[in-house]
Amino acid sequence: MALMITDDCINCDVCEPECPNDAIYMGAEIYEINPDKCTECVGHFNEPQCQQVCPVSCIPFNPAWRETEEQLRDKFDRLQAASKA
Repeated sequence: MALMITDDCINCDVCEPECPNDAIYMGAEIYEINPDKCTECVGHFNEPQCQQVCPVSCIPFNPAWRETEEQLRDKFDRLQAASKA
């Protein structure tokens, strides 16, 4: 499952640079997460780094974007291959 940023976001800018997949970007009003790039840090870290640094805990798992560990690993592999192409 990808992560999402809720309306509780205070735009503190700490999550964006922590994302190893560049999935976090500034949206119209708050930061957002591109679910096509979010691997919950699988392949990089043991825990999602954005959740670790968020001071207001506004980055829950996105219930609309459910993925298994295997799917997240496959996405990580695809993103890594694309970055090297």
